Amino acid sequence: MKLVITVVEDNDVAFLMEALVKSGYKATKLASTGGFLLQGNTTLLIGVQDHEVEPVLEIIRTTCAPRKKIIPQLAPELPTAMGVPVEIEAGGAIVFVLDVNQFWRL
Repeated sequence: MKLVITVVEDNDVAFLMEALVKSGYKATKLASTGGFLLQGNTTLLIGVQDHEVEPVLEIIRTTCAPRKKIIPQLAPELPTAMGVPVEIEAGGAIVFVLDVNQFWRL
């Protein structure tokens, strides 16, 4: 058994949860906050059998694809002034796959 820990942007989590449930997987959703730009993130804990890891990763890949995003850049000398917009990469996911010694549903 494996535990797939996935960190995704809040904008992607509803689509990802829907795709996982539609494919028959269950996930536990935890709210979290990212360090860069203090964007909201969500961490999903997904318990799967060893042979289900690749299908789950494929769902994550297709649902949380990286994309470009334009954000306003703050001018450090004038905190209330807006600077030139900056293009950043948004989306994507951070995924950890861990071995599980025991699993209990109580």
